[in-house]
Amino acid sequence: MTASEPLFKFRRGTTPLLVSMPHTGIHIPNDIRENMSEAALRLPDTDWHLETLYDFLDALGASVIVATHSRYVIDLNRPKDNANLYPGQDTTGLCPIDTFHRDPVYLNGYQPDSHEISRRVQAYWTPYHEQLNAELDRLKQAHGVAPLWDAHSICSRVPRFFEGSLPDLNIGTANGSSCNLELQNALQAIAQKSGYTWAVNGRFKGGHITRKYGQPSQNIHAVQLELSEATYMQETHPYPFDETLAQKVRPTLKAFLTEMLNWADKLK
Repeated sequence: MTASEPLFKFRRGTTPLLVSMPHTGIHIPNDIRENMSEAALRLPDTDWHLETLYDFLDALGASVIVATHSRYVIDLNRPKDNANLYPGQDTTGLCPIDTFHRDPVYLNGYQPDSHEISRRVQAYWTPYHEQLNAELDRLKQAHGVAPLWDAHSICSRVPRFFEGSLPDLNIGTANGSSCNLELQNALQAIAQKSGYTWAVNGRFKGGHITRKYGQPSQNIHAVQLELSEATYMQETHPYPFDETLAQKVRPTLKAFLTEMLNWADKLK
């Protein structure tokens, strides 16, 4: 990847659905990379291979926005004021300084200061959110409704945030405030029948994107899925994709998004 890597990839679909992938990026500009630790440069907290896993999105007619830069450059799913989304609980920040396993992201003395964080907000965070907001507005105008699916994945075991193994499917709707309860219940029913372990608004209730853009009263319904990486890949470096596992979980992912579309059709 080059220094001129685009800030995100975007393709416009034909249906009301928008899928966001804010943590799939692996690009790190050289001026940031040179000050990072060896542990961080393995990019362990990346939402690996989601574009490959969700290879059915074009067939569903979804619009898709995908981050190209690493969450270590800036976390697009955090508010730009760096407010803690889980008050009283441990979390990583807007420009993370440690990994989920508490390894330092930067070499000693090179953590970004407030000026550098502000620069990254302007350079990387703002364009992604401007595109996201603009597409939601377009979908709402074109279809009268805009369902937003924020796609994530995470290592199945992260003791920093939770004990034991994470459920396979972690649906977040900001405790029901980011989407209609009927839609949440329909997605939960799919999870219950999937054969995978699941939680709704458990440790992961949805990040900044779900909470900011989900406005059910305005017919914008946002849902986050935090998917255990154990369902589709090997979780140790270099984090290879496992197509055999992926084939098993894809039908559930497709069922979730098909339900989002079917439900949106009822509101048109």
